[in-house]
Amino acid sequence: MSIADKQQQLLDELNLFQDWTERYEYVIGLGKKLSPMDSSLHTEDRLIKGCQSQVWLEASKEGDNIRFIADSDSLITKGMIALFVRILDNEPADTILTADMSFIDQTGLKEHLAPTRANALNLMATQMKQRALELTSNA
Repeated sequence: MSIADKQQQLLDELNLFQDWTERYEYVIGLGKKLSPMDSSLHTEDRLIKGCQSQVWLEASKEGDNIRFIADSDSLITKGMIALFVRILDNEPADTILTADMSFIDQTGLKEHLAPTRANALNLMATQMKQRALELTSNA
């Protein structure tokens, strides 16, 4: 399934919910389903700078693909990073680097989040692309 297909699937799922309370609960549920991140990985170098809550992101190369795991100390923020992990995890670095992440605007999340949390969405996407680039540059 392509990144665009995964994005569309996620948008379709979000559109099933009539109100924002249900959508938030869905996003929080995605965060709860994230693969656990060992607390030893909760280090300064894995923090996504500029997020209101603490968000840790670990990226590794597995064959030609980039694997992501993430965690946060906030349920909604953990759900937000889970959106990106779901879309970008286990994809080739070049696909991640060229992925159009504007789908996040179509979720409507930015309009319903505090400005600092909405800004975190951009930071998360940028940081995931940056980590993919670093892993390919170091290869």
